[in-house]
Amino acid sequence: MSSNASASAPRPMPSSKPGMGAIPYDGGVTFRVWAKFASSVSAVGDFNGWNPTANPMVQDGESGYWSTDVPGAKVGQGYKFFIPSNPNAYRIDPYASSIKQGSDGSIEGLIASKDIQYEGGGFSTPSWNETILYELHIPTFSTQPDGSRGTFQSALSKLQDLADLGINAIEIMPLGEFAGITSTGYNDGYIFAVEDTYGGPDQFRDFVNRAHAVGIAVIIDVVYNHLGETDLWQFDGWNPGNNSCPFDGTITNGGIYFYGDYRAHTDFAHSRFDMGRTEVCNYIADNARRWLQDRFCDGLRLDSVVNIRAVQVGSQIRADLPDGKNLLRRINWEVQSTQAWKLTIAEDLQSNDEITAPLDDPNGYGFSAQWNDSFYWSIRNAATASDDNSRNIPGLAYNIVQLGGWAAFKSVIYTENHDHCDAGSGGGRMPVLVTPSQYDSWYAKKRSTLAAAVILTVPAMPMLFEGQQFLEPAQFPNYGSDPAPVNWYLSGQFAGINNLYRDLIHLRRNWFNNTRGLQGANVHVLPVSFDNMLIYHRWNQGGPGDDVIVVCNFGNQNYTSYTIGFPQGGMWHVRFNSDAGIYDEFFGNWNSFDTMADGPPLNEMPCSGNIGISAYSCIILSQ
Repeated sequence: MSSNASASAPRPMPSSKPGMGAIPYDGGVTFRVWAKFASSVSAVGDFNGWNPTANPMVQDGESGYWSTDVPGAKVGQGYKFFIPSNPNAYRIDPYASSIKQGSDGSIEGLIASKDIQYEGGGFSTPSWNETILYELHIPTFSTQPDGSRGTFQSALSKLQDLADLGINAIEIMPLGEFAGITSTGYNDGYIFAVEDTYGGPDQFRDFVNRAHAVGIAVIIDVVYNHLGETDLWQFDGWNPGNNSCPFDGTITNGGIYFYGDYRAHTDFAHSRFDMGRTEVCNYIADNARRWLQDRFCDGLRLDSVVNIRAVQVGSQIRADLPDGKNLLRRINWEVQSTQAWKLTIAEDLQSNDEITAPLDDPNGYGFSAQWNDSFYWSIRNAATASDDNSRNIPGLAYNIVQLGGWAAFKSVIYTENHDHCDAGSGGGRMPVLVTPSQYDSWYAKKRSTLAAAVILTVPAMPMLFEGQQFLEPAQFPNYGSDPAPVNWYLSGQFAGINNLYRDLIHLRRNWFNNTRGLQGANVHVLPVSFDNMLIYHRWNQGGPGDDVIVVCNFGNQNYTSYTIGFPQGGMWHVRFNSDAGIYDEFFGNWNSFDTMADGPPLNEMPCSGNIGISAYSCIILSQ
């Protein structure tokens, strides 16, 4: 009798429903996981009292994927996968969208709704030539009312401030779940989860909706070059043996998700994804799709792309990784095929033109843009050199020329970012680098804003770092320290500097229809190689309201009448003067006057005129 009853019991079957991780359906949840070498897998959680025998999963042929449907399981319940071939058998779902960390250090996945309501349908991502980026870190961007670290909720009130400044895209440092409660995000362990201490996926939904409502695109920084502390390590119990990294002797035995040889090496950790495995590539590509299609983000910034496409030891590339290049091309191809208006930005930092070359070029990676560190160092030298004789203005001019033409808007440029504001790595906030003993000195204000004027008027995607618009002096340590929150009270103390940034951004975005050339691809640096003067012509189609002349005085010398070339004769109007007294009570309010360009040819221009400009200042003129 018992034999007949056993024979009539239904045979377990894999789920026919699609998706990875925990996927709610009407009346239950489907669970699916890749555990190639596991002998058995089961779903455990609040829905079955964490009983490893209650809901066994079934392997789908020889694929290495296991799945089952669990009627009665619900959104909000905790869950894991039980894999007895791993000594620590209870494993967090690699695809978990939501993770809860207990005060005792425990961590578990939470079944998340698949129907979270994002309001992304009506938002339009700004064109590349109109994009003004602003990099921020959720815990430090804005504190909570009690002064504790910020969340998506506390950041909502600051989004309108950014919109008023003219920011139309924010680049958010990584949001993936990480071990502990403080991090800059580059040690994330679960790339599908939204960090619970930031507010998790529900608060992130509200944040994205609010950003879009005020006209701001949301770009997410993702880390695919290595992984932090995670259950993905030897996920199903298998490892390739105790292989040693030839570069530093570290054991490379991470299991199915990671390379098991020299290719595991990064300078951050030996947990480089094995991009030669189809399942791992699917995992990463699915993550990119999750941010862009399911969470309605408007672009991705990929961290340390060089460590996806190559093995880098220190600053030296030891080996190329064709698997990584193929994965990067795949991600960009999928974005361009489905949502071509969205941005993909690479942090590669090797000055490699192939990164932004199109995908129809067999060597091209297809990124929209890449961070340009060469430009950072040239503008840093120009602004922070200890004396005027040490400023390499010709070098800066050369780097500006490289941004124009076919390369226009393929570079993200900055005077501050999360890496370069780390004093421990030889960086710091720009005003502090100018005068370390007094961040709000006249010199610090003048030269940091002069540098900002350059990045906001050349043909690239300019990016500010949180607090930069009101002289935030606090460094941003990436390793070993907890970054301090942005001092928003400074926005009142230095309201004039904030307005200076606002006015520059509005001109860059052609709000008054008289600086259209700042959105064009064309730049011509006038051959003025003396007086620490940098002058360049920007235009789109040319003509009134289009042609723009930018004059930057990097010397400690005021000029009542300085003759420069102009592309057209007639009256030229000063649209911006960084020395204006409305920006700071100690600025000189120098007479930078409108001028008639009725003089002879000069500086490779058909006519000339006189301008007035003060020390360490920028003026912008158009017709």
